[in-house]
Amino acid sequence: MRILVLGSGGREHAIVEALSRSSHAPEIFCAPGNGGTAMLGTNVDVAFEDPAAPLDWIERTGGVDLVVVGPEAPLVAGITNLMQAAGVPCFGPTADGAEIEGSKWFAKELMSRHGIPTADAAAFDSEDAAVAYIEEHGAPLVVKADGLAAGKGVTVARTEEEARRAVHECFSGTFGQAGDVVVLEDFLEGPECSLLAFADGETVLPMVPAQDHKRAFDNDEGPNTGGMGVYSPVPLVDDVTLAEMTSILTRTVDGMREEGIVYRGVLYGGFILTAGGPKVLEFNARFGDPEAQVVLPRLKTDLVDVMRATIEGRLDQIQLEWRDEAAVSVVLASGGYPGGYETGKPIHGLAEASGLPGVIVFHAGTKLQDDGILVTSGGRVLDVTALAPTLAQARERAYEAVARISFEGIQYRTDIGLKALQEA
Repeated sequence: MRILVLGSGGREHAIVEALSRSSHAPEIFCAPGNGGTAMLGTNVDVAFEDPAAPLDWIERTGGVDLVVVGPEAPLVAGITNLMQAAGVPCFGPTADGAEIEGSKWFAKELMSRHGIPTADAAAFDSEDAAVAYIEEHGAPLVVKADGLAAGKGVTVARTEEEARRAVHECFSGTFGQAGDVVVLEDFLEGPECSLLAFADGETVLPMVPAQDHKRAFDNDEGPNTGGMGVYSPVPLVDDVTLAEMTSILTRTVDGMREEGIVYRGVLYGGFILTAGGPKVLEFNARFGDPEAQVVLPRLKTDLVDVMRATIEGRLDQIQLEWRDEAAVSVVLASGGYPGGYETGKPIHGLAEASGLPGVIVFHAGTKLQDDGILVTSGGRVLDVTALAPTLAQARERAYEAVARISFEGIQYRTDIGLKALQEA
């Protein structure tokens, strides 16, 4: 069995690692991959930004049995549609379904039509109109670039001045075309958590909840990032709350189906747990990053079987099983991230860290040079994940592993998982 995974981050390494545990013993290719995926499969120099390029590679190299799309941009660009037309099984929603992440306003209108609980919002295609709304509505507000902004483009504005600055940033071109439309939504109070689910258009199977840490620095300070760490399970999420969040994801898939969109892939719900129950902050059309780095290591069910059942509309025949252990993952980033940073820094201590019990080091921004030296190649460099019987033990193991790794300019948060211990 041959599988092609598209992407180069920690999420893709986590996907490749989970697929490598399959009883099908697949031969795995990753385009373009990173230093970690190279240890589990074969990296291929194929640009996934152009949906036609992976298909061309597939046709030139003898075909594959499964394509797994990691990032959101190729999904929004219609890579699944292209693969389906060529008869290649592809895990990930088609372009019409991926629009739930590709446009925040599309998601808002979908939720409004189907009674999905979320914050009230309005959309604007001019800065003047958005500023007028801010002055009339007041703060706090959440300012969002409508399109794909690589996990950024969202500002929680506590004051009207902050909201105006965030709106100006969007319309000034900071986020490219993603900021051509700006969504302003009411601020909601409560802790956040993520719930991902496999969906085949009818059946929705929830994964285990996770809690991401978006801010760059300890105590949730500093700018938003793609994620600086994550843990699972989430003590705040009891059985009742989990059932409510699962119901929301199911109703969302049902709503899309009623509108002619058969959603097959991962549906990621970013939730806020308000006094009135869970509400949706955002939807994503793929595995979260870094959520995948704690969720997939806990998955006992064969991921190949789950993905094939999702594509073929057979999820009702799958029962997901999960490891009892808790998982904590700490992101090691390049100095200066999420702003400017240098790359090409040699990484030391990976063997020592990976040798600790229950520890998996996922590569995010790494590159294996021709001379065999592993160097940094991105903002988020490594995800140090540890599994243990309790969250406290998993957190201790993760930071024990972190202490063994070094590269010039390394930065990371020291408080990943502390909330969980306080909530437990």
